[in-house]
Amino acid sequence: MFALTAAAQQTTADSLPDAPGFPPGSPLTAQPPTQATGTGSISGTVTDTNGGVVQGATVTLAQQGSSATRTVESGGDGQFTFSGLPQGIFTVTVTAPHMGTASSSQVTLVKGETRYLPQIVLPVVGTTTVHVSADPYQIATEDVHIEESQRIMGLFPNFYSSFDWNAPPLNTKLKFHLAWRSLIDPTVFLEAGAIAGGEQFQGMYPGFGSGAEGFGKRYGAALANTFDSRMLGQALFPSIFHQDPRYFYKGTGSTTSRATYAAEQAVVCRGDNGHQQFCFSHILAYFAAGAVSNLYYPQGNRGASLVAENGLIEIGGAAAANLLREFVWPQMTTHAPHSVLHKH
Repeated sequence: MFALTAAAQQTTADSLPDAPGFPPGSPLTAQPPTQATGTGSISGTVTDTNGGVVQGATVTLAQQGSSATRTVESGGDGQFTFSGLPQGIFTVTVTAPHMGTASSSQVTLVKGETRYLPQIVLPVVGTTTVHVSADPYQIATEDVHIEESQRIMGLFPNFYSSFDWNAPPLNTKLKFHLAWRSLIDPTVFLEAGAIAGGEQFQGMYPGFGSGAEGFGKRYGAALANTFDSRMLGQALFPSIFHQDPRYFYKGTGSTTSRATYAAEQAVVCRGDNGHQQFCFSHILAYFAAGAVSNLYYPQGNRGASLVAENGLIEIGGAAAANLLREFVWPQMTTHAPHSVLHKH
């Protein structure tokens, strides 16, 4: 029963409001596609020292090893975008009338990558050039806000698919934030109803009874299962074992290699150190959630068999969900970066 909710962890963002803490139309909510397959883009927002956006600022992009530069003006929301970029090392410099100059730190862009710079703050006249750089936590926070906007066909969340292979790890706060955000999504309650209805139709767990009362008990059990598995497997245990709960889209290689990778991610995951490792956080969560379910399932269904059954179902469901994340859902997720999806 946990597997049915795992497959629904996929998304686009048309039906969600802008991520909290970011102004409408910021680079996190407006993701201009690259102009050609295999090219990348660099976007950002220009603000003043009071946090207000700066319109009409001159933004210049320079590539290391090249004398050519590109220049655009920031829009009404302070945004700018350079698209159709080759891989390389770039620097962004911003100037505006009656204001100083600010420049970014060097930005290393790989082929087909989309980069969002932290806000570039223009100082008042007379101050020195300001170099802006983002710490890993700030980048990870931006990644989470992007992932929260991902919905499949505008309906089903895809919060746990990351299309940035080099994304920094999530800290404990972000892991719990993303898990809680996924739990309060309306689709969770609809899925619990579908599970309860299917179980009642098939006569599963007869100890719950029949009719409205039996449906209510099955519905409550389905919600509890979802809560247990997500809080344990996507927040608590990943924090304890320092592992990333997200699925990192591969997108390259043969179909067989990608399918193998996707299936393996049911028992293998990326550690916060960036290395692949046995996924203690997920495996333990699957069986721990099954053990907790002994507290609210009918007496006749409790025991080690319930734990084993639920754990194995979760592992199989995770493998199936990962195959969908690798081959099916990305093309249906509107906020998935197309330059990444088509890099293979």
